[in-house]
Amino acid sequence: MPTHLPDDYRTWLQDIKGRIQKAQQGATFSVNRHMIMLYWQIGREILERQSREGWGSQVVKQLAKDLKASFPGMKGFSRANLMYMRAFAESWPDFHTEENVQQAVGQIPWSHNLLLLSKLKERSQRLFYAAKTLENGWSRNVLLHQIESRLVERQGKAVSNFPKTLPSPQSDLVQQTLKDPYLFDFLSLGESVRERDLEKALTRHISQFLLELGAGFAYVGQQVHLNVGGDDFYVDLLFYHLKLRCYIVVELKTGDFKPEHVGQLNFYLSAVDSLIKTEEDAPSIGLLLCKDRNKVVAEYALRDNTKPIGIAEYQLAQSLPDELEGSLPSIEQLEKEALSLPADDEM
Repeated sequence: MPTHLPDDYRTWLQDIKGRIQKAQQGATFSVNRHMIMLYWQIGREILERQSREGWGSQVVKQLAKDLKASFPGMKGFSRANLMYMRAFAESWPDFHTEENVQQAVGQIPWSHNLLLLSKLKERSQRLFYAAKTLENGWSRNVLLHQIESRLVERQGKAVSNFPKTLPSPQSDLVQQTLKDPYLFDFLSLGESVRERDLEKALTRHISQFLLELGAGFAYVGQQVHLNVGGDDFYVDLLFYHLKLRCYIVVELKTGDFKPEHVGQLNFYLSAVDSLIKTEEDAPSIGLLLCKDRNKVVAEYALRDNTKPIGIAEYQLAQSLPDELEGSLPSIEQLEKEALSLPADDEM
């Protein structure tokens, strides 16, 4: 062991090894909250010792070597991961005292926490995505997709009349269930797409559509038939929300929002409540998705409506102009960048 290490290094190393052995007992290493706490403690101590004693990365390098030698069957003690522990502790200085941080950040896998550290700068956004990951059981790839699609900026932003048509706190819960805009970037459709084409494309990609809608949505059907007074009507898309315990009627409009769209959706909600809804179900909710909408016009259209309706825009995949496409990173560049990140077995 190099002689330039701090005098108390051996004592500190033995203490860390003892805590690792204790945290190992009966725990799954990558997800257990005790291991996340241990990572935070190690990171905080690296921070404090670097600040107090002025030593640099050589000590971290030696610590990684010693821990790997002491725990050859365990992953996660590379020099890179120790530096991530340092960054983790620096980002969450109150981790050991704030229960809400421990309940969210402390219970998601370490690889998810690394995504939060590398992709987000604001504490509130990291907490948002950590809580959503815990709530919905997101994989690392799903979490990355939600971050890159700016979920935190879109959640709860649909124009609605929920505060007037639904009791509290249900109105807040329903509001947070909807987004604006919805991103259908998994579809490649031209500008002249018809509503039926959009509807069919969404149902062909129902798993990705459900992911964008959010947790709790269960697909019921497309062009659901309603017989009202002997006349036939068809709902574009019908879902059932498992948490809200209600049907959600989705109407698609490929053009701009028009006030008369609310009247049509209002009629469908009345029909669904009368013909499909049971006594155990809450009142049905309408979601009108349009290519563009004037927010003020939408608010006026909903002002005196008694049915709970949300209005949001959607965005389709856009083809890239030639000059932009050439400036994007190649597959080889992306793979090279991915290889520079620590592997899962080092997390």
